Amino acid sequence: MPQVTYTDHTGASRTVAANVGDSVMETAVRNGVPGIVAECGGSLSCATCHVYVDRAGLDQLPPPEEMEDEMLWGAADERRDTSRLSCQLKVTEGCDLHVTTPTTQV
Repeated sequence: MPQVTYTDHTGASRTVAANVGDSVMETAVRNGVPGIVAECGGSLSCATCHVYVDRAGLDQLPPPEEMEDEMLWGAADERRDTSRLSCQLKVTEGCDLHVTTPTTQV
């Protein structure tokens, strides 16, 4: 089963099982993972599901589309080269993704 490991800004980690086709954001919200606010519910309009993807998992993901790229410039915390919006990251078969939440989302 696919899984996503969420690490918060303090270093605390939690690994949860994920459903193929769901987003990393939906998986976090459904499992009560702190650090993913997801105010817009995944409609790509708030950037409150900002995460830093572990470099080892970046090659599993398609590059961000233009709208996600633009939204990341409005994220509350520092944008990095591994920054993504978790609402745009779909869980795939065999997914074993590790993301870290920023210090703040708002």
